[in-house]
Amino acid sequence: MFHWLEKNPFFFAVGVFLVISFAGLIEILPNFAEASRPVVGLKPYTVLELAGREVYKKDNCIACHSQLIRPFKAETDRYGQYSLSGEYAYDRPFLWGSKRTGPDLHRVGNYRTTDWHENHMWDPPSVVPGSIMPAYKHMFTNVADIETAYAEAVTVKNVFHTPYGDEFKGTRAAWEAHKPKVLADAKKIAADMKNKDVKEAVEAGKVPEIVALIAYLNRLK
Repeated sequence: MFHWLEKNPFFFAVGVFLVISFAGLIEILPNFAEASRPVVGLKPYTVLELAGREVYKKDNCIACHSQLIRPFKAETDRYGQYSLSGEYAYDRPFLWGSKRTGPDLHRVGNYRTTDWHENHMWDPPSVVPGSIMPAYKHMFTNVADIETAYAEAVTVKNVFHTPYGDEFKGTRAAWEAHKPKVLADAKKIAADMKNKDVKEAVEAGKVPEIVALIAYLNRLK
């Protein structure tokens, strides 16, 4: 048989290709499956974080900021550990981005605080001299759409089988029961902020967009 293959280069090449392909699949697929699973300790987004993620998309933060640290020394020295596929298990859609007018934000929760984000979003150049980022003062008065964020959690649970808890049932009663947790999370963020209007809004049961956005940015670690 081997003599026959040696005399037929075409079939010999096909045979080599099949053997290498099979060996490659045996080697690659298990690692790929493992890498695609959520990393240990990763939890689904909270409703407040999902609302902040929607603010992030609505105000097109992705146009200037990526969320994908590549495995190169220049990247990891500046931004931290390179991104792992399992870290995006709950992202629908992915916000990797491809342009960096500003820095990558995938690990921003490790080195920026609520207070820093508050000041930066209000007046970027006062925090980062020479920054060309515009101010986002409207986020301090606009109210985040928390109920839609809850509906999104229900959707990704049912459609993508994301393991959100039993409290995400998609009913009005379930939402009303979950709402106090969202407000409690918002109060934790507002407690570290200085803006009195934001604090008063949260105490009144409203969640300004800036609170939701900061909750989301703090999550990125």
